[in-house]
Amino acid sequence: MPVAVITGGSRGFGRALAIDLAKDGWSLIIDGRDRVSLQEVGDRLHSLGARSTEIAGDVSSADHRRALMQSALQSGSLDLLVNNASTLGPSPLPSLEHYPLADLRQVYEVNVVAPLALIQEALPQLRRSQGKVVSLSSDAAVEGYEGWGGYGSSKSALDQLHRVLAIEEPGLSVYQFDPGDMRTAMHQAAFPGEDISDRPEPESVVPSFRALLASGAPSGRYQANAWVPQS
Repeated sequence: MPVAVITGGSRGFGRALAIDLAKDGWSLIIDGRDRVSLQEVGDRLHSLGARSTEIAGDVSSADHRRALMQSALQSGSLDLLVNNASTLGPSPLPSLEHYPLADLRQVYEVNVVAPLALIQEALPQLRRSQGKVVSLSSDAAVEGYEGWGGYGSSKSALDQLHRVLAIEEPGLSVYQFDPGDMRTAMHQAAFPGEDISDRPEPESVVPSFRALLASGAPSGRYQANAWVPQS
């Protein structure tokens, strides 16, 4: 039974992915800051017969990250680490001229430092399984959008970490996955008061993610809609 750790698994894309993997017999370790939402997903996973562990907490906490990896160790293996949890930062999105530096530090702590810290903790198990690391990216990592300087630059930094990791760990599959716009709470926070009902549901993106996992594609950055690696 393959084992996956999915951060931010209580809602949005992480929730959709966890449910989809559960249907295929994966053992799952998921987290989220909202205990109620996390428990709801856990109940759904258990109803599918999945072996799952739900750990409430924030990925920026070292103790929480250790708890996730300890749970994976107790599962006997780790085949997939999905760094899905992230933070948008202030909403409405501020210009860089007025971006609060304390908020910027927190964005980087959650979106860059925490994923790398989880990867560091997971590497011994991932090496044994020749596993996969997938972190959620964004078009804001490669395009300049007004107001997106904090979040976008954090995702750009995360992309670069993965490019280097792929070279340093050739035995692993290291992917950055750009899902495109989705109808999520984070996307709504980026556009407060706007109607985002035209954005696709996260469930519609999961098949592209699963196809990437199954493809054996070389490490790289992939877009859900185009599936073309970017340098």
